Order: sequence, then structure tokens, then C-alpha cells
Amino acid sequence: MPRGRLRVYLGAAPGVGKTFAMLDEGHRRLARGRDVVVGLVETHGRPRTAELIDGMEVIPRRSMVHRETAFTELDVDAVIARAPRIALIDELAHTNVPGSRNAKRWQDVEEILDAGIDVVSTVNIQHLESLNDVVRQITGVPQRETVPDEVVRRADQVELVDMSPEALRRRLAHGNVYAPEKVDAALSNYFRVGNLTALRELALLWVAGKVDEQLDRYRAEHGIEGTWEARERVVVALTGGPEGDTLIRRAARIAARSKGADLLAVHVTRADGLAGGDPGNLARQRTLAENLGGTYHQVVGDDVPRALLDFARGVNATQLVLGASRRGRFAQILSRGVGVTTTALSGSIDVHMITHGEAQKGRRPPPSRAALTRTRRRAGWAMALLGIPVLTAALVPFRADLTLPSEILFFLLMVIGVALIGGMWPAVTAAVGGSLLLNYFFTTPVHTLTISDPENLFALVVFVLVAAAVSGIVDVAARRTREAARAGADAEVLSTLAGHVLRGESALPSLLARLRETFTLTSVTLLERIDGPGPDDQSDPEAWRIVATSGGPPCGCPGAADTDVVIDGSLVLAACGRLLEASDRRVLEAFAAEAAVALRQERLRREA
Repeated sequence: MPRGRLRVYLGAAPGVGKTFAMLDEGHRRLARGRDVVVGLVETHGRPRTAELIDGMEVIPRRSMVHRETAFTELDVDAVIARAPRIALIDELAHTNVPGSRNAKRWQDVEEILDAGIDVVSTVNIQHLESLNDVVRQITGVPQRETVPDEVVRRADQVELVDMSPEALRRRLAHGNVYAPEKVDAALSNYFRVGNLTALRELALLWVAGKVDEQLDRYRAEHGIEGTWEARERVVVALTGGPEGDTLIRRAARIAARSKGADLLAVHVTRADGLAGGDPGNLARQRTLAENLGGTYHQVVGDDVPRALLDFARGVNATQLVLGASRRGRFAQILSRGVGVTTTALSGSIDVHMITHGEAQKGRRPPPSRAALTRTRRRAGWAMALLGIPVLTAALVPFRADLTLPSEILFFLLMVIGVALIGGMWPAVTAAVGGSLLLNYFFTTPVHTLTISDPENLFALVVFVLVAAAVSGIVDVAARRTREAARAGADAEVLSTLAGHVLRGESALPSLLARLRETFTLTSVTLLERIDGPGPDDQSDPEAWRIVATSGGPPCGCPGAADTDVVIDGSLVLAACGRLLEASDRRVLEAFAAEAAVALRQERLRREA
């Protein structure tokens, strides 16, 4: 048996006419020959509402006694046994009398829907679970009867019963909502114009969200990828660089120009995991975006412009905010960059290129991106400067027995060895030096830097190009291997941290102890500034308070630490024992961000 369909009339406040609209719909369907019954309707003593029930079949209510008081509730079994095509059931968020089969009326409605019966119901915006605290803050009246938002969102139809605050107040004044003795109190308290205006806006925005879901579903079902500018959605792209704060604030101002616009921050992570943003910057920017009313998202993709545009089109974005390139002028000549490529492919999405203070500084790779260790680089230079002359001296006695291609292969083998040991630049140096030695000792006329045969010149040029290409490939492979190892190590540490957080072991002492063990530090201390920032308080222990510490003697101030991470304006994570590399700081900043969250949670628990 197919499940019944649910239609909900949503109102901003009592008295807007939800029950009236539901009964009116019942009469329309009766007139079309449909089998309609009244499962339960609360008239609240309103004569015009009671008049609409006349002429409709009413299912008798079920009587119950609780604490020696008689109550009536919806008789679910009677409705299912009657098996009408449509049942009208009022007040979806109603709480049933203790002892009932279900605690809430919406659960009764679910059973009726499962029986294949269509249901038409009503609910006020203040009874939605997600808005319960907001409504209480606006009106000062707690709402104890709530219904999960998902129940209403799953409804096949949600119709807003709208009425201006002034019209609703006139309806109250005429006695159409409450008894005359309650009108003055209602008008001066819950039904003030400001309250009703705020509740009306909440209802309109909630229904707009429901409409967005229906629109997204329709676009997905029909394969529509173009942007429909039904509502402004501003997407800001974050690289994890320091310019992200500026971009988020600018995007928030753009979104604020359109009432009800959405702000979405997105960071694209490369699929290989080797190039990513600074986790400390991203954590801070995520908090900033959420504080400004936006949401944070992370997607994976090798092609950053296409990943950005796929996300933007997926959320039906109308505007995309990007930062001006931090790359140098030469790099911009070689490659168009993310901004130019995204703009060219954006189609109907408006792209804003925002300048910032970091745009003129260029993008400097962190020291940790070096492909090889210092020892291997030194060995490569030694091999390039000494190995090529030694090879030349070894081949000169056999000059008459060897052809130039054979000699070139020997030199190419040496250059590849240099590349494997020392990387690209020693190999390029070896290739250039080898070409000069080949020219001087093995190319006719010998002992000169002139070449008589054009084919020999071509062979030397090819040798240099092949040697440079091979050394570049070897250098890239070594760099990727090192970065993969670093990424794997970072991922393992962060995975362990995430596991402890998920298991609820994110207390400050546990986090600091794990950080100290991970990097073999002598002590890790979370410091908090006591007062506002002073002229030079980084080295003043009197200006800082130790919040938590792990290990040996704690650092009394950031200036006494070997490595420190600024979490926000007042919190600093100080580590003593050794100076951490830039690559280690990425994981350290992730620990620092989680430590700040743990501190806030502890303080909230104490306040609670």
C-alpha cells in the first residue's frame, strides 16, 4: 500500500487562519467527490471555525483519564479503521496525554500516513524544533510543544498562511481569536507588532528554505546545471592563506546587500593531498564565516577552477568571490591561474576578484617543500663538480675507440646519477659542464670549444635538454615522495587526534599530552593573556596566565617558548624542547585549534 501524502498549513502565529484554511480545503475536496473526514479539529471556541465542521464526517475522539481528569485525544485506530481518502488533523505539534500510544500527535499522523491515508494538518512556526529558542528569545514565551523540522520538511506540500501583523491584531480586537477578556493581554504581550513581524519573517524564511529544497530536487531530476537566480548565494573561495579573512568579510558585505542571501565559504583540497591550505588559517576562517551567518564547505578536486564552479553550480550560486593571485609576475605569464580560468568558465555566475594585502607579496613555498635533505644536496653538488671531471679523465685514453654517441651516454648516465642523489640543480650544472667537456675533449676539432660537424652540435644540445628533463623528472619524483610521506605522517597524526575527539577524549590535558608526545617536546602550555595586549608583553610572564600545561616546567609567556602558535587575540599555544619545522606547524596549529575548542567546552560546562 502506498504511503499517504501530507499537506501542512504553516502559520506565523495563532489566529492567522490555519485551521480555517484546512477545513476550507476539506470542503473543496468534498465538493470534488473525495472521501474526507475530520480526525480532530480544535476550534478554541471560535464560531466561524466551528461552522466549517458542519456537514463533514467527524471521527469520535478517544477518551482518557489522567490524574483523575478526563481528556480526549485523536483516535488513531478509529481513523485507520474508517480508512478515508483524506483525514483533517489539527495541531501537528500537540503533545498527547501521558499514557497514550504515542507521545506526540505527529507520531499519530505518521501511523495514519503509513496506512495509506492522506492527511491535512496545521502547525505554527514557533512549534518547529529548530526555531524554539529563537521564538523564546523574541517573544519571551517558552514553547513546550514542538515538532521536528524534518517531519514538516518531508511533507508533500507546505502552504504558508500569511497575514500582516496589523490585520492579525485587528482580528484579535474583534474577538475572532480569543475571548474578549483575553484580548488586551494578548495584544500587549505576545501579539505585539514587533513580535508578529519577527515571527512572520521566520515563517517566510523557513518556507523559502523548503522551496529551495524543492527547486534543487527539480533541477537534479531534470539535469539542469545552469544557475537560476531565484535567490542570491555568494560563494567565497578560500586557499588557506592569510587573505581569507578579507575575502570572507567582503563576501559577507556583498551578501548583506540582498535580504536573505546565503554566504558559503569553500576550500578545495587537492585529491593527492600534497598541496593544501594552512589548517590554522582555515580553522579561523571557518569560525569567521559561521559567525557572519555563513557555512563552511570543503571539496576535493585536482582542477581547482572546475571544482569551484561545480560546487557553485551545485548550490545554485549567483556570485563567486576570489582573491587576487599571490603568484609572481613570471608565474602569471606561464599560467593563467585560478582566477582567470574560473572567470573564463563561470558562465552566468558573477565572479568578483578581490585585491588584498597579500597579493603583492608573491607566493613563497614553505621550507618544508624541499625535495631532498641537505646531506643529499651536498653529495649531489660534490658529484657534479668532481664526478664529471673524473669521468672525462677516465674516457680520454679511450677517445680513439669510442664514438661521440657512446661518450654522450656515459655522461648522461653520470648526470642521472647526480639527479638521483642531489636533485635538479646539481644535475643541470653537471649537464652544462659535461657538454663543455664533451665539446673540448671529444668533439672535433678537439681541445677547442668549436664544433665542425653540425650533427655533433645537435647531439650536444639534445644531451643537455635530455639531461635537464631527466633531472627535472627525478627531482619532481623525489619531491612528491617526500611530500607524500609528510602528508601521510600528518594525516596519521590528525586521524589519531580526530579519533580521540570522536571518543570524547578531547580534554585539554589529554590534547596537550598527546601533542607533547607526538613531537617529543619537553612541555606544551596553553597561555591566555590576562589583560589587553601591551606594548611588549610577549616576554612578560605577568601579562599571561597558564590555562593548562603538560610535561616539564611550563612556559610562562610566548617569548620563552621555542615555538608558539597564536590561536586568537588572547590564546597562545607555547611549546618548549626544540624548534619545530614549518611542516610540523601545520599539525601543531590543528592541535592548537582543537585545544581552543576544548577550553571553550570546559568553560561552558562549568557555566552550565
